Amino acid sequence: MNQITTKTGDTGTTSLRGGIRVEKDDLRIEVNGLIDELNATLGMTDPDPLTADIQRELMTIMSHIATPDGQQNPRTLHVVELTQRMDERIAAAAKPQAFVVPQGGGPRGWLHIARTKARTVERRLWTLSRQHHVADEIMVFMNRLSDYLFVRANE
Repeated sequence: MNQITTKTGDTGTTSLRGGIRVEKDDLRIEVNGLIDELNATLGMTDPDPLTADIQRELMTIMSHIATPDGQQNPRTLHVVELTQRMDERIAAAAKPQAFVVPQGGGPRGWLHIARTKARTVERRLWTLSRQHHVADEIMVFMNRLSDYLFVRANE
């Protein structure tokens, strides 16, 4: 990043990958804002190694979301491997015996907030996928992420 302030967004537009200008309320920008919120929330959870890898992958996903249709993104997705790692963690977790009511603060509380943000991102990605291409493996990854965060919050 060469500079923080470009002033090019002062009139209500921003750039997609490759410099294409879109309105700041373009659905791709909105979804990336939600992913950014999720990522910031995950940072409050005392991330374990898998969660830290997920945070880095969310940045890659944002790059793919910001890539205009028909253009290739050079950043490699690792969502299939991360989904498998989350599946393993979910399978090994103790199953709750009753409905879990999120309570408390600290990292566990932040994990519950992150779980709800992951679900919001997933819903908005489905909306986005009706207008722009979203890789199937990203959709599976986002669906699994909320399950993984539920498991982590209840460990």
